[in-house]
Amino acid sequence: MKIKLKEYVFITIGFIILAIAIKFFLVPNKIAAGGVTGIAIIINNFIPKLSVGILMFFMNIILFIIGFVVIGGKFGAKTLYAALGLSGLITLLDKFIPSNVAVTHDLLLATIFGTLISGIGMGLVFNQNSSTGGTDIIAKIISKFFHLDIGKSLLSVDLIVTIVAGISFSPELGMYGLLAVILNGFMIDMVIEGLNSCKAIVVMSSKNETINKYIIEELDRGCTIFEGKGAYSGNSISVLYTVLDRKQFIKLKNFIKQIDKRAFISVSEAHEVLGEGFKDIIEE
Repeated sequence: MKIKLKEYVFITIGFIILAIAIKFFLVPNKIAAGGVTGIAIIINNFIPKLSVGILMFFMNIILFIIGFVVIGGKFGAKTLYAALGLSGLITLLDKFIPSNVAVTHDLLLATIFGTLISGIGMGLVFNQNSSTGGTDIIAKIISKFFHLDIGKSLLSVDLIVTIVAGISFSPELGMYGLLAVILNGFMIDMVIEGLNSCKAIVVMSSKNETINKYIIEELDRGCTIFEGKGAYSGNSISVLYTVLDRKQFIKLKNFIKQIDKRAFISVSEAHEVLGEGFKDIIEE
């Protein structure tokens, strides 16, 4: 129950951050960075009475219905919550704040900062095995019928949105939208990697039994021991392998420093760790 609540808290924080980026950077500057948001911005340009939030809400509802009919109910409660929560929050903001209110009207600044902020929000949502719905569903339908990878399908949809934005607004705004799509992908990856990054550690020490006990009992992590042989000395040696988060690694390093200053420690970045004690392998 606590894990589920934590996931929904992070999803909520994620779509709040994303809503801020959309409302105060992208929408007032007509930067249609793909997705349902981009489509809503384009439609809002021709029908100003329909706010971006309301358009997103109804488009998400329609897309979820189409998705359930065409590819089945594989979206999950978290995706439904994130998609409707995002569009609902933007609708609420639209009700109290005029659509032309922006942090900046400089197109380059709006594109860069809007995309960086939205990337952080989307990264938080995606990291909880959720998504903001929208064109993800269109991409899955394209993937099913045209046998394209999901990534390529999603990129195709976003490219079409930016091309339409270029025709509807101006080629310049279309190019800014395309820049936002590209930057957004990099930012989402960076956020997810940063949140899930751990340290993969190999230890060779004469005190490996003590170190192993410390990892299991004090750090509450698992450990694997391999039997090795020194190439120069020919002596047998135990090689200890574990994966820890940053704080746990610092504790382990300080502990090893106290008991065996001659220990050999190799540390590498593990950008994503799945399984017991870390992120669940099974998605919703």
